[in-house]
Amino acid sequence: MKYKNLPAATYRAGYSVNLPMKQYFFCKLIHNTPINAEIFSLDFAWPGAAPRAGQFFMIKPKRSSLFLPRPISAAFWDPSLKFIRFLIARRGKGTGELAELHIGEEAALMGPLGNAWDDFLSPSASKPHGEKPIALIGGGAGIAPLEALAAELSGNRFDFYAGFKTGFRNPEEKIGLLGPALAGSASLIIAAENGEEGLKGLITDFLNPADYSAVCACGPEAMLRTAAEKCAAAGILCYVSLERRMACGVGACLGCTAATAKGNRRCCADGPIFPAAEVFF
Repeated sequence: MKYKNLPAATYRAGYSVNLPMKQYFFCKLIHNTPINAEIFSLDFAWPGAAPRAGQFFMIKPKRSSLFLPRPISAAFWDPSLKFIRFLIARRGKGTGELAELHIGEEAALMGPLGNAWDDFLSPSASKPHGEKPIALIGGGAGIAPLEALAAELSGNRFDFYAGFKTGFRNPEEKIGLLGPALAGSASLIIAAENGEEGLKGLITDFLNPADYSAVCACGPEAMLRTAAEKCAAAGILCYVSLERRMACGVGACLGCTAATAKGNRRCCADGPIFPAAEVFF
């Protein structure tokens, strides 16, 4: 998909929250692409700092009936055209409002927030803890922050595991979910629970952690738990991106805590990525 250079009018500075270095920008929507009945993608013009893979944004439409924004991980960032893509599952009223946005409408975006995969992986990334590649494993819309990581690892050795409930209706849906680079990659392993696409079963059924030097995972908590258990049994390091309800996104409200071996941790400020061995699922 090609984009023209985006005019400065596609975003404008909004209000600042009462925390240092955090600001909302009202940004115009460039594209709203339905991918299937549940998942859609939004492209916004973004004038702020470049996100790192794994980081997220707090997003709220300008025309909204809700008080709180929604936390959404970045799936793709174009540094030259200054737009950012989000892959979103429609689950409630907040994501429903995002799904109904029209091109040219504004939403308040704050970010990038949280930590990133490269806080745990070495600079070489393809061999973070040894000579073996790494595995990226995602379920549903949880593949988004892993797509961003795959882009950062371009040219390096990794396998991408993508799990879905059903198969794709058409090739466009596959490309919409995975992006053209991953959709045609030889390193892509797909599983559908109903067997309509790729392998039949849960995506974790086909992960052998011993083949990898590390595993990065994002998706439903049951999937993360299984991946963590398999990695622990194989003695392989595993990093998971957790999903929690968030109010502020910057660690002020303590509403997104996760129980870990190091005590309750804030998913927004201390995460959302944690070593799986520390998380109490």
